Amino acid sequence: MAPIARLHPAIKGVNGAQSSGASLVSFNLDAFTSYGKSQGDNAPISEQAAFAYTSVLNYLLRRSPDNRQRLQVGDTSVVFWAEAAGSEADAQAAESFLASLLVPADDDSEAERLRTVLDGLSKGRPLAELAPGLAPGTRMYVLGLAPNASRLSVRYWQADTLEVFAKRLAEHAQDLRIEPLPWRVEPSVYRLLLATVPNREGAMPKADDAFDNLIGETMRAILSGGLYPRSLLANTVMRIRSDGNLSGMRAAICKGVLTRERRRGIHTSDEEIPVSLDKQSTLPGYQLGRLFAVLEYVQRCALGGQVNATIRDRYYGAASATPAAIFPVLLRNTQNHLGKLRKERPGQAVTLEREIRDIVEGLPDRFPRSLKIEGQGSFAIGYYHQSHTHFTKRDAAGDAVEHTETEIEGAL
Repeated sequence: MAPIARLHPAIKGVNGAQSSGASLVSFNLDAFTSYGKSQGDNAPISEQAAFAYTSVLNYLLRRSPDNRQRLQVGDTSVVFWAEAAGSEADAQAAESFLASLLVPADDDSEAERLRTVLDGLSKGRPLAELAPGLAPGTRMYVLGLAPNASRLSVRYWQADTLEVFAKRLAEHAQDLRIEPLPWRVEPSVYRLLLATVPNREGAMPKADDAFDNLIGETMRAILSGGLYPRSLLANTVMRIRSDGNLSGMRAAICKGVLTRERRRGIHTSDEEIPVSLDKQSTLPGYQLGRLFAVLEYVQRCALGGQVNATIRDRYYGAASATPAAIFPVLLRNTQNHLGKLRKERPGQAVTLEREIRDIVEGLPDRFPRSLKIEGQGSFAIGYYHQSHTHFTKRDAAGDAVEHTETEIEGAL
């Protein structure tokens, strides 16, 4: 019988862990032991197995420019490897492809190629047809390690075929999809979740333990195909309400969480969350978000550059949480702005009045007293869709041309 490893060799290369290395398995207090066993006897594996797994992890975690099997996602050091039935080249191709899906390169042509593959997978096309150079049945293993004092913790461990992982990442991209698309390159999980941290003037967003945990939970949901953490929606809605910045990234997060919950059988609404502006939607939160965007636009049109703070700056949080207390006031004030527009731009006033009337007619007889968190998420999506329809310009031929995301964010 092979001897049990009493102490496991240290693992190096995990960001945030001790530079001398940290243990994945160790027991240094009586509270951690059981049945009077000590050290490695509590998690018995042979000395040979302990040496083997630590040697492999140290190799995968090495800091080298040619290491394509290691990624950093938040505080988690991610390693992955392929087990191909064919040649070594098949394994390398699979690893490179998975790396490009997990952390997309900032390259337009590569981004377009990946988007084509992801769109095709979401429509049910096989990976072999979309990427002929890959072996879809290649077995893939993904391990996320995070520092935890003198030890390492396993954030996630997933094993499946390349095609399954690719389809799950395609589902993730499809769940987040919102029009107008707020990014040129599909965002990494880290970049996406930066939208949930406070915006600080002139400073980069700062991560904390809660943020790192959220990244780990979200990454696990993507790789496993499970539900996104509900805290992802709650954090995003809270940030929108606190700083008033409803970016495309934040709207996409709200849409992604609600879409995935519905697809997984949690029906918080009677209809699907729209990808682009849906004037026929009957979701109260979505329609209220649209209405709020139109009322803000009326204010901007009437007051022009004289607006120091729009209704979004003052009332967004209350309007999205307690509509019945805010919207009657906003509608009364809007009549003053419409009166000014009737004198200066009567045609625009008529168009905006009709737009407000159409939305109000699609709402319940009374404004809801409150909206749950999913309703507030729908509110954000409706606001995002409607506000972007107002920021279009016409070319010489009269065709609508969308502003860039930078232009829109600056205007909003």
